This record gives sequence, C-alpha cells and structure tokens, in this order.
Amino acid sequence: MTDYVAELLDKKVAQYNQPDFIPYDPISIPHQFSRLQDIEIMGFWAAVLAWGQRKTIINKCNELIQLMDGAPYDFVKNHTEQDLKRFLNFKHRTFNATDTLYFLHFFKQYYAQHSSLEWAFVQDLTPDDTHVERGLASFHNLFFSLEDFPERTRKHIATPMRKSSCKRLNMFLRWMVRKDDKGVDFGLWQTLQPSQLICPCDVHVDRVARKLGLIQRPTTDWQTALELTENLKQFDANDPVKYDFALFGLGVEGEM
Repeated sequence: MTDYVAELLDKKVAQYNQPDFIPYDPISIPHQFSRLQDIEIMGFWAAVLAWGQRKTIINKCNELIQLMDGAPYDFVKNHTEQDLKRFLNFKHRTFNATDTLYFLHFFKQYYAQHSSLEWAFVQDLTPDDTHVERGLASFHNLFFSLEDFPERTRKHIATPMRKSSCKRLNMFLRWMVRKDDKGVDFGLWQTLQPSQLICPCDVHVDRVARKLGLIQRPTTDWQTALELTENLKQFDANDPVKYDFALFGLGVEGEM
C-alpha cells in the first residue's frame, strides 16, 4: 500500500505543481508582485482569507490590492488615518473592516522594525525544532501584542496552542519557504526549512489523506496535521509538504 501511495502522490505532485495551477488558486495574488514585502503582505492576506470559493477569495484579495493603490508595502508604510476610511466597507465572510484595519496596523508597526515577515515566525525557533509549532505560537503572540487589539480578530489567526490545525498559516508558510524550479511556491525565506513545514489540512487534503491511510486521528486538529506530515516524511523527509499539491488536487478535482 505504501508503495502505491508514494507512486500516486509523486505522480500527482508532478501534475499539479505546475505554473498552470497558479491562476485558479489564491497563490495567484502574491504572484502579482516581485518585491519581497508585497509578496509577504498579500500572500499572508490571501492565505488568511482562503475559505469559500477560490474565485471569490481571489476577487476579494484583488479588491484589497486596489484599496491599497496597487502597492501593499508602500501603503502599509505610508498610509494616513484618512486613507483608512476606504476600508470601512471591506468584508469577506466573517472577516470585516475591524479585522482589516488591525491587519494594516500590525503590518505598519512590524515593517517599521523588520524587513521581512520571516522573523515573526522564526524568532523563538531553535535548532532542535523539527517543525514550526513554536514559530506559529510565537507569531500569534506577536500579532496580538499591540495595544487594544480587537478580540474578534483572534479567530482569523490560528495557533497550535488552541489545538488548531493552522491550515491557512501552514499554507502561507509553504508558499514562502518551499524551494523548487516549478514556479508555484516562492521559496523566498532562508531560515525556515521545507523539512520544518507542516502540511495544510483543508477539507480536501483531510478527506484524501484519510482514504489513503495517512491520517488515523478521528478529529482534525494540530495533532492531525503533525500525524499527516510525519507520514508524508516517509516519502520525502526534506520536503513533505510538496504532497499538499497532490492531496489537494486529488480532492478538489474529485479524483478521490
């Protein structure tokens, strides 16, 4: 069974980890940019808003880009209070203007001190950390360290400390960290390694992984994401999260 699963997944990674995957996926949003900080800001936002129909997610992210005058990093650094009024009607599902304004506030404060968002995820990691659990937890703490943060925004930024599978943040980290020559993931960050990433557990990945025997845990939470990733490391210990392409593709295309 393991040989069959490995062969199937490798075949599907090769099929879906291709440039023609980009236009129909939220990863198309950061692909509109070449500057590191623009890619980070819109990659993060696209990942956080990635629930619902992919077409709607992409449209909403493009709306955000337009509200930021097509230049997210410049807007984050230089916007005035007056500029923020244009965001008061922005909404995607349960993500509303309050959340949007806090994201902008966090980014402005953060990029005044750091050149890349990577530091926020690696600040507390040690050489002994085999995966990003500690990094995700410390990012969550940092994100909500500003005075008077809105409590309602917590639901949009997951943490392993609340047992969440952290699927959106893990997807964002895949985009930023994975390195190959296919042109889908960016591979821009240097400190985090692909071997430390955890597979995003969305409904498609979860369903297919269970059918293939890669998940036994009955519920879907942080431990489930760890279980799936450990099993994927049987096939590639250095880059287990590349199989996200295969599991997601098999699920969303209805092959399994």
